[in-house]
Amino acid sequence: MQLDDTDRRLLRVLQKEGRISNAELSERVNLSPSACHRRVARLERDGFIRDYVALLDARKVARPTTVFVEITLSGQADEVLEAFEKAVSRVPDVLECHLMAGSADYLLKIVAEDSEDFARIHRQHLTRLPGVARMQSSFALRTVFKTTALPL
Repeated sequence: MQLDDTDRRLLRVLQKEGRISNAELSERVNLSPSACHRRVARLERDGFIRDYVALLDARKVARPTTVFVEITLSGQADEVLEAFEKAVSRVPDVLECHLMAGSADYLLKIVAEDSEDFARIHRQHLTRLPGVARMQSSFALRTVFKTTALPL
């Protein structure tokens, strides 16, 4: 299915205001409420809208420290990659894991309370990940810009 301009307008609004009512959404994108509801249902059914979530304030839930960890594995065999990916997906403090092109094999985004908490995460989880040859951690000093909205 191709997205038209109306679909894009709907998605732009929903990415920033996921709890908006159908009535308000239909008004914002200039559709009748019933047409708006049908389009949103189709976007959900076709997988353009994957989920609805609440985005939490990391400071309020005591996870203000963001650490990016570059991981280099000992090899590139499928079984090494699969074992690593399965294990890292079970680490609760890892928000994102990306297979990379470049000097590192994976890039992890981790949240922690502080540097001591990250040391715990490193000791209890990261050092136990299978196939890891090298790790390099970088602490974010400040988040300058952050969004979850994809450009449409």
